[in-house]
Amino acid sequence: MIDSQPMKVKIIRSSRRKKTISAKEVGEMIYLYLPTGLSREQESGYVQWAKKKTEVRQRKDMLKAQNADQELSKLADKFNKKYFKGELTWEKICYSTQQNSRMFGVCNISQKKIRISDRLITMPKFVHDYVVIHELAHLKMLKHNKEFWELVNQYPKAERARGYLMAVGMGNGYDLD
Repeated sequence: MIDSQPMKVKIIRSSRRKKTISAKEVGEMIYLYLPTGLSREQESGYVQWAKKKTEVRQRKDMLKAQNADQELSKLADKFNKKYFKGELTWEKICYSTQQNSRMFGVCNISQKKIRISDRLITMPKFVHDYVVIHELAHLKMLKHNKEFWELVNQYPKAERARGYLMAVGMGNGYDLD
């Protein structure tokens, strides 16, 4: 999805800066403006912060360029008809770049909004589709009870997808919602 080349960071220290930290991306370089008195550990933390900030912006730009949210909405409509008899309604379904490393999807029942982690775009399609179906099922069933799992397990690759999600490094657990 994104260019795998790591961004280079040029650190610019200033004795006039006391607290403010800022980063600016120019071409393939991130210019990171820091106060002079930071420790190497603090500096390293800000380098990681700047790289992550740049990566998230790039991911958002890519999603927008690919009309990813519109495609996700079409997919949800298709799954609604196929697995839920067209009975579900929602206000919004979209990709999110802000979910933690253990979160793949979340459904806000009261607002009828679903957010799907953009990290799923790089995973196999059956895993991506499973997470979308899982979150759609929450529009009908709030809790992970027997009826909920019956809805989700209509998807033929549900068990396989759950196994995949556990295997991708979520050894200490993973969350779909």
